[in-house]
Amino acid sequence: MSLSTILLIILVLLLLGAIPSWPHSRRWGYAPSGALGVILLVVVIVLLARGGV
Repeated sequence: MSLSTILLIILVLLLLGAIPSWPHSRRWGYAPSGALGVILLVVVIVLLARGGV
């Protein structure tokens, strides 16, 4: 596995952990999941622009 694939997997797991439906993150609102979603989107775009995931 390449470093970019591992980073992508970690970002997806962080995004799932920050979803406001989980009990530990209900008070956070949508800010953490929105920020992680944007970071995930940027990483995916950069990986696709480089020519592969």
